[in-house]
Amino acid sequence: MLVIPAIDLKEGRCVRLEQGLMEKDTVYSDDPAAQARTWQEQGGELLHIVDLDGAFAGKPKNRTAIEAIVAAIDIPTELGGGIRDLATIEAYLELGIDRVILGTVAKENPALVAEACRKFPGHIVVGIDAKDGLVAVRGWADVTEKKATEMAKEMEGFGVEAIIYTDIARDGMMQGPNIEATRALAEAISIPVIASGGLSSLDDIRRLMAIEVSGVTGVITGKAIYSGAIDLREAVALTKQN
Repeated sequence: MLVIPAIDLKEGRCVRLEQGLMEKDTVYSDDPAAQARTWQEQGGELLHIVDLDGAFAGKPKNRTAIEAIVAAIDIPTELGGGIRDLATIEAYLELGIDRVILGTVAKENPALVAEACRKFPGHIVVGIDAKDGLVAVRGWADVTEKKATEMAKEMEGFGVEAIIYTDIARDGMMQGPNIEATRALAEAISIPVIASGGLSSLDDIRRLMAIEVSGVTGVITGKAIYSGAIDLREAVALTKQN
């Protein structure tokens, strides 16, 4: 299982939000590239980047910081936030981002996901953010009537590389991931699921490792590693144990 450090960008800085609320942000670094190097040095094998301003604006907003991050590290990167068309996907892939994460657009324009998977096979990941099992979009501002498992099956059919599943109620709250909901989603599909939201301890990682057999192949961590609740080196070492 991969432990995936996250860098959430707001106005060019690394921040963490509580439950996706832009006004509830904590700034952790003014130098995203340096932060990316730190996570790489501590054993991160994949870096998760979110353009928070982009997610709310519906278009990229932190390109300078993203360029700096990509230039600073050797490990693969995945990026989400405000990516709503093929031109933006292509631009980010050309920049050196390895996987592009589609969220809101995947719910509102699934045909775009299908086309992106055809044009950029292996590079498209879909983020499904859910509240009480229902998909939320537009920076989590709107909760829809669509079930997360239903959407995951649809995306799998298009050929996406993986699903990133976030339980909004847990995100940034360090209350532990929603193990049952994550397992249910993973068991509903055959492509990998990456858990996101609420990671607070090495015990949480152990609990996720126990459902790896269901198809949960990674976990994204933000606040826990920034606050020191989890040491990234220890977390990565834990997942390497046989």
